[in-house]
Amino acid sequence: MRIAVSGAGGFIGRHVLAELAKRENTPIALVRGDDAGDFPGSPECYKVDIAKSGTVTPAEIGDPDALIHLAWGGLPNYRSNHHFEIELPAQHQFLSGLIKGGLKNLVCAGTCFEYGMQYGPLSEDMPTRPENSYGFAKDTLRQQLEYLRMQTPYNLAWARLFFLYGAGQAANSLFPQLHRAVTEGRDVFDMSGGEQLRDYLPVETVAQNIVDLAISNPDCGPINICSGEPISIRRLVETWCLENGWSIDLNLGYYPYPDYEPMAFWGSSNKMEQVGLKARNCAKHI
Repeated sequence: MRIAVSGAGGFIGRHVLAELAKRENTPIALVRGDDAGDFPGSPECYKVDIAKSGTVTPAEIGDPDALIHLAWGGLPNYRSNHHFEIELPAQHQFLSGLIKGGLKNLVCAGTCFEYGMQYGPLSEDMPTRPENSYGFAKDTLRQQLEYLRMQTPYNLAWARLFFLYGAGQAANSLFPQLHRAVTEGRDVFDMSGGEQLRDYLPVETVAQNIVDLAISNPDCGPINICSGEPISIRRLVETWCLENGWSIDLNLGYYPYPDYEPMAFWGSSNKMEQVGLKARNCAKHI
């Protein structure tokens, strides 16, 4: 199969390309001009700036059998109006042009923020209630794509990503901050109280599941990509320290808890298992 990856130069995109390189597929990297570079598996490369390109046809990106769509601008500012004023219309124009041009299989990255301030285990049959601009824009794009599917049939897997970590992650994410504090020889690591419950997976596991979706092409709509098991942020940090042999005191309560997400939420992995994906507990795979 010829599988294109938008956002190929990003954190998840590079791991997806590395996973595709292990399998008998032809990867195609879609990148902005300033993202072009060396990629795992030496994929075919096409320069596409979604914000400026307008309508793009499948032929202009190498005629892929499937597209893994990871590109999204404006992060990590989840509350910026950029997401629905600028990003949403550009994303819709890009994807609808490809679908109307003949793309048959799309795996598109969603977000757990589509669920909003709902507590406990979150399943795909729950109503979406986004409460930040990023979640609202993603959820609106999903609805637009599902409506388009009624007019122009194609397979859509909307992969709702929960929390992930690994090599190449943004420096302001939890794991890189902890690693930096240790390597700089700090005595303490400043963090929140750590009692919030979240759902974390290594980025390699997320990449495996995304590639599995692209290869199997299920027309499954929204699907959580998650471990299915809650873990407290404090336990997560302590586990990272234990597994890596790091010694640092945790300064709990230094930062307030985020007000844009509930204290306890995690994904239900039932639908993942129904389509043949595997959820893995992050605490066992560090």
